[in-house]
Amino acid sequence: MTSLHQLVEDAVRTTGDVARDSTERMPISIGDASFAAALDPAMQIKAAALKGDGAGCHAGKDEMRRAAAAAGKSETLDRYAADYPAGPHDQPQSMCPAFGSLRVGLRMRRTATILSGSACCVYGLTFTSHFYGARRTVGYVPFNSETLVTGKLFEDIREAVFKTADPAKYDAIVITNLCVPTASGVPLQLLPKEINGVRIIGIDVPGFGIPTHAEAKDVLAGAMLRYAREEVEQGPVQAPRAGRSERPTVTLLGEMFPADPVGIGMMLEPMGLAAGPVVPTREWRELYAALDCAAVAAIHPFYTAALREFETAGRKIVGSAPVGHDGTAAWLDAIAEACGVGADALAAAKNRMLPAIKAALAARPVKGRITLTGYEGSELLVARLLIESGAELPYVGTACPRTRWSETDREWLEARGVKVQYRASLEQDIAAVHEFKPDLAIGTTPVVQAAKEMAIPALYFTNLISARPLMGVAGAGSLAQVVNAALGNKARFEAMREFFEGVGDGFAAGVWESEPKDRPEFRERYRRQLEAQAKARRSLESV
Repeated sequence: MTSLHQLVEDAVRTTGDVARDSTERMPISIGDASFAAALDPAMQIKAAALKGDGAGCHAGKDEMRRAAAAAGKSETLDRYAADYPAGPHDQPQSMCPAFGSLRVGLRMRRTATILSGSACCVYGLTFTSHFYGARRTVGYVPFNSETLVTGKLFEDIREAVFKTADPAKYDAIVITNLCVPTASGVPLQLLPKEINGVRIIGIDVPGFGIPTHAEAKDVLAGAMLRYAREEVEQGPVQAPRAGRSERPTVTLLGEMFPADPVGIGMMLEPMGLAAGPVVPTREWRELYAALDCAAVAAIHPFYTAALREFETAGRKIVGSAPVGHDGTAAWLDAIAEACGVGADALAAAKNRMLPAIKAALAARPVKGRITLTGYEGSELLVARLLIESGAELPYVGTACPRTRWSETDREWLEARGVKVQYRASLEQDIAAVHEFKPDLAIGTTPVVQAAKEMAIPALYFTNLISARPLMGVAGAGSLAQVVNAALGNKARFEAMREFFEGVGDGFAAGVWESEPKDRPEFRERYRRQLEAQAKARRSLESV
């Protein structure tokens, strides 16, 4: 079996051959000056990308960033750095970010999805997407060191796009570069914008540029909104499947439980407004309707690229969401101001919704101390709802960044003594569980695992909390049942800890005939080996 080091050395030799004979080997359609300038000089950038490949998605981040910049991706990476600022960790601590954009594309009608990346990455992404219910084909353009280094990969992508572009089946094709093609500078921007009437959307979604899968949703949503906005500027476009709304609409930004848009529509009705499409949309034509709105509700405040397109289109943005009594009242005020709604209509909307929300909160109280963490982007909204339900909540962590559209929620929470941690790392989230010793920990899978090891009941945020209505009357009582049931499990966890007492933990976990011995010298040996491999890679870079 060829080692990674040998593979990289072969790649460097291959890049040297290409540099010496590029005019004969370079595919004709990417031989223009701008692309040749990025590829031709001495293609060690390809070798740097290949070194990251095969070493796992958490290896070679700095190398791949440098390679991508050298390959002409500086503008893309700079934009990502501005839109999605990094946190205390320089790599995603949740699932691969590309799952977010993949999920957006797979949920859209008449939209084809094609991935270009390492086979292990594509396998993992398709497995995860189908695990979460996708029933759609995912296209894949494979590569090897030769096709990546010579530029043949781009030709293969181009061929795949042309073969897929059937207007009878598709409105759009989304082609996504994962880490290695991005680091290698595969230029999706050179693909045609349209083939046979089918729109072509090329995006780079590298793990070394996009911190979370939630923000990767924004990468694709923003790219689609930009394309749709430019279409609108050029002339008439297709109407929504259900026709245009007779009332001014409020576009809802961010994935949410299906009942929430319905509940929001009921809140808006007394003000003469209607709930518009939810972005990311389920069909291309809904993008036009989303742009054709009176205001945009940034339910998830981290959709920076999408919000930029709405602002370019002249639309007003409203942050936060109608969660709980206080949140709903403040949100309705902001919507009324943005849409020019009169005081009487606003009062009618509040009179319809606020008493019912207050009654629902009182009917299903939550009592207990809770820590809350997640990576979906709705963590601050859930925290507000739990506090209004009666819970004590000293800490909320979100993997998403702080933006101006989340300031209302942050200020409300901090005024009630909550520590709000943006770009929360796993270490910070687990430290909060140790510090505050909650009656219930809500969080990501490793946080839940850590809490249960401490005999603290825990709930997985994504499947058990965010997959419930949060807005309006329906949201007011939706969390109480699952949260109160979990809070009642403390005695069960204590009994389990007592039952398993003495089985050990860490390296000694389990039942043994003789007690295992820790062997730190093995770990030290592996550490030295890894350091030697890293030094060899750095030496290879300088060749």
